[in-house]
Parts: sequence; structure tokens; C-alpha cells
Amino acid sequence: MPLVTNPILPGFNPDPSILRVENDYYIATSTFEWYPGVQIHHSKDLANWELVCRPLNRASLLDMRGAPDSCGVWAPCLSHDGSKFWLVYTNTKRLHGSFKDTPNYITWAEDIQGPWSEPVYVNSSGFDPSLFHDNEDGTKWFANMLWDHRGRPRNFAGICLQQYDPDLGKLVGPRKNIWEGTSLGITEGPHIYKRNGWYYILAAEGGTEWLHACSMARSRSIWGPYEAHPQNHILTSKDDPFVALQKAGHGDIVDTPEGRTYLVHLTGRPTGQQRRSILGRETAIQEVYWADDDWLYVKNGPTPSLHVDLPAARDDTKYWAEKRYTFENNLPSDFQWLRTPEPDRIFKVDNGLVLYGRESIGSWFEQALVARRQCHFSFDAETLVDYSPEDERQYAGLTAYYNQCSFYYLTVTAHSGGERELLLMKVSAPNHQAKLDSPATEPIPIPKEGRVKLAMSVRGEKLRFSYAMEHGDLKEIGPVLDASTLSDECAHDWGGSPFTGAFVGVACSDLNGLAREARFDYFLYRPVRHQSDRYGYLDDGGKIG
Repeated sequence: MPLVTNPILPGFNPDPSILRVENDYYIATSTFEWYPGVQIHHSKDLANWELVCRPLNRASLLDMRGAPDSCGVWAPCLSHDGSKFWLVYTNTKRLHGSFKDTPNYITWAEDIQGPWSEPVYVNSSGFDPSLFHDNEDGTKWFANMLWDHRGRPRNFAGICLQQYDPDLGKLVGPRKNIWEGTSLGITEGPHIYKRNGWYYILAAEGGTEWLHACSMARSRSIWGPYEAHPQNHILTSKDDPFVALQKAGHGDIVDTPEGRTYLVHLTGRPTGQQRRSILGRETAIQEVYWADDDWLYVKNGPTPSLHVDLPAARDDTKYWAEKRYTFENNLPSDFQWLRTPEPDRIFKVDNGLVLYGRESIGSWFEQALVARRQCHFSFDAETLVDYSPEDERQYAGLTAYYNQCSFYYLTVTAHSGGERELLLMKVSAPNHQAKLDSPATEPIPIPKEGRVKLAMSVRGEKLRFSYAMEHGDLKEIGPVLDASTLSDECAHDWGGSPFTGAFVGVACSDLNGLAREARFDYFLYRPVRHQSDRYGYLDDGGKIG
């Protein structure tokens, strides 16, 4: 079988939920505050994946305006009961503090492309919900982690189970905490399976950072009691800080038609001495097997493997291809925006991408920011913007963005006299102090008329902006910046929300309330090849001065 290199979904694609319907595989991943919600990828062979839809695409299904960074859609579960697809998800409203406001919903569709039903509210007792279809008696069971705001003895209180009645559209019958997890704690992300008369729980434990793990337990009754796996954690990299795939955990399993079993799981690839995962939390895959003792084991595990035998080889042509987006009719599927279910208020596609200036780039409500995931450790990005600001409260340009506390932003703006200039913004803000650092460089005057080319080059941990008028040669602006600050690790160290990933895109703000338009002619994303090292990948081309 061909050897494929992990991850299979590079860039910000965490918390995978996988299923197979006949010969088609689907993976659903978390999107947090990025809209539309939930990424669903499709594959025929487990090696080659293509984004096919984001189902939470209207206000009745998802509205995240006002949601803090790294809230929104957490850990969806995609399943199929033989006749239709089911998607359960959390729309998290609060992250920090004792309370978690985590309403859980269910929606369904006969086709993966939809239309998806109006959502059914289920509960708010915890997050990371899943739906198990017991094909023997037709019952459906809803499971989620149980949050205890009192912290007695811990906030992560275990796995809560209750029957779901699809005809009544609500939970029915008794509710029970069926498994409190192992001593590693922080038990979440449950999936339930049935095999050979056993009910199995596969859960994430240890938190979604360096101690992350996939843990398993089983019982003859769905209500328990559950006994833990002999290894406790069937997959983890917590005991090997030098393995390439770190943070391994939060998984789900799938069988191939030939009877092989695979586990998809969350992972991160830290690089550099500071071990920062610039590409966020990604999705990897491992081959697993059922042993004679009816327990599941990871082949060559429990440490995750960088290279895995899959049914087919991977074609990396698309992954390494340069993409030039011209925004002719629709927003390309690679792009998302933040929080709002009303995209017509922030952009339109009309032979170019037109952004309407709204709130600041760090707003939690309505900002005109359209971006795509950073999926490579090294890349070049470029755009051409037509924008005529009146003063310093109107600005638009190119951004490398993690969240409101961590971004770089090269903007076309103006000073109070109305003359246009370029301003390079740098925000790295511990403890949610989203304060603009001292300008990375003095503002640069530019002609009052004419389109402006804005570009950035990222080579691993180094980032550099450049600019030119439309037909001029690019000139570097500002110092070499630290791209690794756009990472989960920095968000965590700064007291923030370490759950998303780096994006690159365009934005526009108009704090005068006039919604002044910025037109972007194209957006270029050019991957740069790299070589591997013990942590995953380092770059070998395109020096930054």
C-alpha cells in the first residue's frame, strides 16, 4: 500500500469526525468563529481530500456575532443512519471563566450538499456533542462532555448520555454521566461505537495541547459501567516531545470496504526552538486494528506516525499549485469570513472582491475581513487594491491574521490631510490588550490616485511585507516580522484563545461609518516547497533579508 505523509488535512482543520457512506468518505472539522461553519471534506481513498461544503451557512443555523475569539463552532460530529446525514455541533458563546455557554444543535440532510434542516436545540450541559445510531434497535443516543461550573472536583465532569427522539425533536428518558474518563482528565469529544456486543467510547483527553490523547473505554451496556483501555490512551504524543506529530488526540474511526480500520485525529506540527504550531491544529490519520482482546490499537502506536499506509497514493499537485483568485462570480471556496451570517453587508464579488468598510479588524461583531487558511510553512501572497481613503479612520489592505490580539496588517490609508499613505500595523497583545504596537515602520506616502500592489512573503518563522504601485516593482516595507506569533502557542501564552490557526487575506475598515469600498482585483497564494526535519517541516528556499 502507498505510504502517505501526514497530515491529510493541512492547516487549521481540527477535531475531525469521519464516516463512510458506501465508497465515499467524509471528514467534518471545527471552524470556530469563521463563517460558514463546519468544513466537510470528501475522499474516495482516504489520501486525497477535497472541500465539498460548509453546511452552517445561514443565520438560523449559525450566528456568531459577538462571539469571542475561538468560540463559535466546536467539534462537530457527522454521521449517517442509512438514509440521511446528521450533523451535531456546538455554537459556543463564552470561553473563559467558570461558565461555558455551549448550546448544542442537530441538523440533517439527505445529501451532503444539503439543504440542511432547521436546527434542533438539544442542550447546553457541555460541548463536543455526538450522535450514535444503534442500528440493532433504531435508537439514537446523544453524548456530550459534561461541564461543571463549580469545578467539583473538576470542570470536565465526564461523558453525558441521553436518548434522542428524532420524531419529537428532543432528548427523552434518563440522563446519565456514563464515564468520567481516565486520570489524565479533561475528558471531551466523545464518539460511541458498537462492535461484538461491546459499546466503546473514544474520547479526547489531556487538553488540546501537549498532553492531548485519544482514550478508550468499553461496556456491555450503553449505560456502563465502562472499563478503560489497557493502555488508557490508544494515541498520544505526550510522552515523546521529539516526534513530528505533536498534540495528537481528539479522534474518530472508520472502516474501509475491505475491512481495514483507520483513526483520524487532531495534531500539530511545531517548528523552531520555541515549538510553535504556525499552521494550527490539523487532521492526521493512523492505521488501527482490533486485537483478539476486542480492544483497538494503533499500528506502531500509541505514538502517531508521520508516514502511514493508505489505500491510495496522494496527488500533491493541487497542494503545491499556485492559486490566483480573480473573484469573477462567487467567493472561492478556500475563503471564509468572520462571525456574521450577513455577508452581503461586508463584501460582494463583482469581477473582483469588493469589501465594504465596517468595524476594525479586531471586532467581534462585523468586520470586513475575507481570508483563506495558511496551509504551508512558506508562501507568497499578493493582491492589487483600488482604494481612496479620506483620513486615518479608513484603511484597507493585506493581513496575516490569527485573532484580534495577533495579526499583521499592511494598509492603504490616509492622514488627516487626506493624502494617501501606507501603514504597517503590528498587534501582539497579551491578555486581550488589543493595542497597536508602535508602528513597524513610519507611514510611507503614496500617490493620491492609482491601484496599489500589496504583498507578503512568509518563510517559516519570518514574514516580510512589500508594496508597489500597479506597474512598479515591489519594494520591501518594514522589518522582518515574526510569523510564529500567529500560532496557538502565542495565543495561549498571552492569556488568549489557542484554538484556530493562521489566515492570510484582505480587510477593510471605515470607522467614519460611510462603508467606503475597497476593490481587490485578485489574490495570489503561492506555496513554497520545504524540507522535513524532526518536528515536521523547515523551509529551504526563498530567503528573507
